[in-house]
Amino acid sequence: MGTVEDWVSAPARVAEPGEGVSVDELRLAARNHGLPLEALRYDVTPAGLHYLLTHYDIPALDPAGWRLTVSGAVARPLSLSLDDLRARPRVTHRVTLECAGNGRARLSPRPVSQPWLDEAVGTAEWTGTPLAAVLAEAGVATSAVDVAFTGADRGLERGVEQTYQRGLPLAEALRDDVLLADEMNGGPLPPQHGAPVRLIVPGWYGMAHVKWLVGVDVLESAFDGFQNVTAYRVKQAADDPGEPVTRILPRALIQPPGVPDFQSRVRVLDPGVVELTGRAWSGWAPVESVEVSTDDGGSWRTAELGPQPAPYAWRSWRFEWTAHPGRHELRARARDAAGHEQPVDQAWNRQGMANNHAQQVTVVVR
Repeated sequence: MGTVEDWVSAPARVAEPGEGVSVDELRLAARNHGLPLEALRYDVTPAGLHYLLTHYDIPALDPAGWRLTVSGAVARPLSLSLDDLRARPRVTHRVTLECAGNGRARLSPRPVSQPWLDEAVGTAEWTGTPLAAVLAEAGVATSAVDVAFTGADRGLERGVEQTYQRGLPLAEALRDDVLLADEMNGGPLPPQHGAPVRLIVPGWYGMAHVKWLVGVDVLESAFDGFQNVTAYRVKQAADDPGEPVTRILPRALIQPPGVPDFQSRVRVLDPGVVELTGRAWSGWAPVESVEVSTDDGGSWRTAELGPQPAPYAWRSWRFEWTAHPGRHELRARARDAAGHEQPVDQAWNRQGMANNHAQQVTVVVR
């Protein structure tokens, strides 16, 4: 007779050669939707089209009774209501969020988990109050090094029962653009996006933006919770401690041209001049260039960039292509001002994290 862990939480693993996506992975994919790539046309992603990853269940929280506790290595512990936060100075930041596992399903061999292709991204305008001012009011101890953030969502992962928690280095938590956000795109934060309050950490992959936030704990040692030390690591082997996932690596996506075949999603279009468009972003620095290939990476040409609307928001690009009849493989790659370049080929790791190899869009010109 097995244990609970034997029945409900399999160890992390890599798919066998030729192994298809499992029912468990399909169940995850049905809960966690990506951005329809035609929605790259929007500067700001409508809330219902923004990518979504929920580790456990969406908790039922009563905004009237909700409290945020600030505790740990502070001089003055706090317990704040939603009204308390809304009475503080408010700011809005346009921020692109991307799941750290975006592109995982295109890796070979495939890490078994949420099977993202290229769509785990979105850009929203988040409104709230800066976390740094709240921490200043609490009086952070000089001995503090990390801040742990606790969500209200609870479940099991690889045999570990837990509430969702992530830690940030203190210097990151004290940035003036890190928000306790209660609005998305000018309206109340939707339940699936973390209502009543979530954390927004511009530039970091989505795992850092803790939803349904209920606790902020200032620590005098590095946070050693599951989501920091076990999950969200870039590693090559099961026993490799790996490196932590932090900021978003540069990525460009193409808004698929033409019309799609229903099942294969192969694009079909007429010959002639076609304007290819898309978005590019990075969590390290503004995007500096985008290049486009219409021959599966055989050659590259420079695209025209649109304005950079905010430091951590995606940037539009466009490229004119003269399409000739036949099958073509389109790709795009980005480079940021800090010198990070998007690779064409996969940089494989066991969890499929921070994988940003170039998207491939198959086009048939008739």
